Amino acid sequence: MFYDISDLKTQEICLQLEKTCEAQPEKKWLPAYYFDICLLDGTKIGKCDLRIGHNEKTYIGGNIGYSIDEPYRGHHYAAKACELLFKQARKHDLDYLIITCDPTNAASSRTCELAGGKFIEKTDIPEDNEMYAEGKREVFIYRFDIKKS
Repeated sequence: MFYDISDLKTQEICLQLEKTCEAQPEKKWLPAYYFDICLLDGTKIGKCDLRIGHNEKTYIGGNIGYSIDEPYRGHHYAAKACELLFKQARKHDLDYLIITCDPTNAASSRTCELAGGKFIEKTDIPEDNEMYAEGKREVFIYRFDIKKS
C-alpha cells in the first residue's frame, strides 16, 4: 500500500512521484517509491527513492537512495529530500531507516550527517549482493531514528 505524497515539499524543493513498485519477495525487494527532486518552479535537480521495510538487502543497500545533478550540488538538497522521505516513511509506521554510502563518497557521508544519521559501521558487501556485481566492495551504514515524538 502506498500513501499520499502531496505533502512532500519544503520552501525550496518538492518530491514528484515518478513511480511506485510493489514488493518482489522472490528477489527480496521491498515496496518502493521513486521520486524526482525538483525546485518549486519544477526544475528537476535529482532523484531519490524510499524502500519500505527492512531486510538483509536494505541493511547493505539502504532504505533511501539519492543523487543530485551536478549543477545543483552544494545546497544540501539531498539532506532536505531525506527529511521528506522520513516523513513518508513515518506514514508506514517505520521507526528507523538505513542509508548506506560508498566510503569514498564524502558528500554522501556528509548528507547522512546533516540529515541526522548515526554512523553504525563500515562493512563488506556480500558477494551475492547486486552491489558487489557492480564492483562495490564496502559501505558505510547510517541509522536514522525517525519515530514520531
